[in-house]
Parts: sequence; C-alpha cells; structure tokens
Amino acid sequence: MSGRHETDGKNAADDFDFNEEFTDAFKEEEDDGFEDELSEDSEEPDVFEIEEPENLDGIEEPLDFDVDVDAVEAIAEEEIDEFSEPVPASFDNQILHYEDGEYNGSSTLLSKEDKALFNDNPLIIGLFERGKMKGALTFDEINSVLDESDLESDIIDKVYEVAERVGINIVGDFDGVPEETGKQYAEDLESLAEGVGLEDHVRMYLKEIGKVPLLTAEEEVELAIRIENGDEAAKDRLNEANLRLVVSIAKRYVGKGMQFLDLIQEGNLGLLKAVEKFDYRKGYKFSTYATWWIRQAITRAIADQARTIRIPVHMVETIHKLGRVSRQLSQELGKDPTPEQIAQEMNMPVDKVREIMKISQDPVSLETPVGEEEDSHIGDFIPDEDAPAPSESAAAILLREQLMEVLETLTPREQKVLKLRFGLDDGCQRTLEEVGREFHVTRERIRQIEAKALRKLRHPSRSKKLKDYID
Repeated sequence: MSGRHETDGKNAADDFDFNEEFTDAFKEEEDDGFEDELSEDSEEPDVFEIEEPENLDGIEEPLDFDVDVDAVEAIAEEEIDEFSEPVPASFDNQILHYEDGEYNGSSTLLSKEDKALFNDNPLIIGLFERGKMKGALTFDEINSVLDESDLESDIIDKVYEVAERVGINIVGDFDGVPEETGKQYAEDLESLAEGVGLEDHVRMYLKEIGKVPLLTAEEEVELAIRIENGDEAAKDRLNEANLRLVVSIAKRYVGKGMQFLDLIQEGNLGLLKAVEKFDYRKGYKFSTYATWWIRQAITRAIADQARTIRIPVHMVETIHKLGRVSRQLSQELGKDPTPEQIAQEMNMPVDKVREIMKISQDPVSLETPVGEEEDSHIGDFIPDEDAPAPSESAAAILLREQLMEVLETLTPREQKVLKLRFGLDDGCQRTLEEVGREFHVTRERIRQIEAKALRKLRHPSRSKKLKDYID
C-alpha cells in the first residue's frame, strides 16, 4: 500500500529509522526460514513453483488502459516543486538580459532608485546582473567597470553597498594591480619607481615614506576601529603606511601628461578618501579597497589637467571608447576605419563621431620644426586671419604719412589739440576737459581751437591730399 505520510521533520526521521530496522529484521527472519527449508532437502530445487490460489472468486482481472505520460510528468513536477526552493524571478530574467554574452540593457534586479543613482549606466547595471548570475564578483571585475564609468566619487562607494544589498558577494583580490602591488610592498622604493626618471626631491620623498613600517591585517582593523572613534592619529598612521601603494600605482600613469610627483600627489588625495570610507567589517584588505580610490583620483586628474585645453570628464571617457573601437576595427579590417564604420560600431551619428575625433586631437606647438633641414617652423605657414592684408597695411602707412604732412601746415597748438583729441600718436582719444587741463584752459576754448583746425583741414589745398584714402 502506497501513500504519503504527512508528518513533521522529526517524526518522519523516526519513522524512517524504525522502518529500516524492521526491514532488516524481517529480511533476517526470512533468510533464516529459507535456509531451514533448504536444510530439509539437500537438493536445491531448480525451479520454484508458485501455487495459484484455489478460489479465484472475487478477484477481478486487471483492466487494460493507456498511460497518460503528460499527466504523470505533471504530477512528478508538482512533487519536485513542493520540495524545491523557489528560484528567484530575477535570476530567470538575468538569463534573458544577456544576448551573446553581452548585457542588453534591461534589468529587474535593481530598483528605479538604484538605476537613477548610477545614471542608468549599462556597464554598472550589467555588472550587478552578471554578479547575481555568478553569485559573486571579484574586485578586479568591479574596478575594471568603474574605470570605464563616469561616476562621481561619492557614488562609487554605493556600488559596494548595492552589491551587498542584492546579495552579491565580493571576493578575492584584483587580478592585476593589487597582486602586483602586494609584491611591490615587499620591494624597496627604488624598484617601486623603476623605469621612471626621478629628480632629487622625488627621491627624498620616497626615502621618507620608506621609513614608515607596513601594517598587518590585524593592525589595519585596529586602526579602522580607532578611526571610527575619531582618532586622528590612527587615520594618519593608516594613510602613511600606504603611501608606497600610491607610488606603485602612480608610476603606471607616467607619460600621460602629468609629472610623476603630481600623479603621486593626486593619488594621495584618493588615499585620504579611502581612509575615511574604509569599512573593516566587509572583510577585505585596506590596500584592496584603496587601490580603486587612488586610481580614480589619478585618472580624473589626468582628464582635468593633462591637456592644454581641458576636456570634460564624460567627453574623455567617450574619446577613450572611440579609441578602443577604432583599434578593434583596425585589427578586424586591416586598415584604419572610416568615421562611418566607427559610427556604425558605436551606434552614434557620423557627425558626432567627427566632432569627437576633432576634439581628441592634441594641440601642436607653433615652434614645431618643419622641413628636412628643420629651419622653418609650423607657425611660419599658418595665416593670421585677424591680421590686415598687406595692401591695407601699406595704405594705412601712407595715410599716416600724408596726415602728418597736412598737420604740419597748422599751428603747433592746433596740431597738439587734434592729436590729443583723436589719439593720433598713441591711439587714446581725450575728452575736451582732459585736453583743457593739458593747456590750462576751459573745455569751451579747446572746442573752439579744434573747430578752427578742422576748418583749415577742409580747405581744398589740404583736403585733396587725403581724399584718395576716403574711398
């Protein structure tokens, strides 16, 4: 007789143990009886005959029927579902959100508030979806996405908070920078700056930070607890112990428009933010957490300060993306891609791509040598659109010479009044009152002198020399 026993977990376990013992005992008795029967007859029977019951009345023959396979499978699925843990709907959706391994932009994992917090950035949202599918994210995965995303510093820490809230574990160290940084921590300071031309003041700085002993994981936790309690000395200790981490990261960005010491300084500012925001309860090392803040501070500084003409950070990210797409297409096509091909790959208008390419051009010095002998400069071949044409300059020089010649026919006092009033010598015009103070007379008297001088200039004997320049 088959059936399901609806009991609690404890009773079910007890019934199971009892049935198992009872079955074993029954088998032993059955085996003993069978051995007794065999002992009575030394010869084992070749065939066991089953006796049919003498009275078959009341026993119905089994009915022939077709088995409904679909119904049986449905019942089996119900039995499985009853004892299976429910699968989150978001997990099913996550599979639908990835096409050919890439995130397609739709998500039900994050709330509208979380999406708005990250400006609906598909890279960030896709990061959470991928982490939920795998159950965990590494710091390397998080930081590689954050490096490509245009997020404010205050928003960055929210990435870790949201990941924890939606049930995504953050595990392991970075695959790149932190592992190397851990090795570099054990190296001397000269090796930290290997490959970078160091000036004396930089060497002095490296020598000073080398005197600070490194921290163990237990010491980091202890300092973090003290920092929470407002201990400024603990904050300074944690910061100073990780200055070598800044140097090891900063040297990766040498040659991108900023001096090595400036990169270190910007990285130190990022380290200070990491010290303030570090949460020891999450279980990861401080160097692991601080690495991104240092890199973020350095890359933002390069975007803001490295170029002669500043480009907004969001445009810098777009320029970097265009560069990656251009290099990828160059490898695939075997030639430099056209703006139309780049626009199609980036799903962007061609005019926008041309504008980005124009913005991304670096300025060129006017003193750049040109020619095989390099005796000319690029500035020699660039016209000044604001400068007057040579013919206009020649005409202006001749006009001045003729004007000075005509003014010589006036009295010295009249000449000086006209030169001061119209700025013929220095280009600065004076008022009647200013000229009057110069001659110690009233403004009315200066007006009379000016009017008399202009009447003289209008005489045909003088004006005919200047009429050719009026047209």
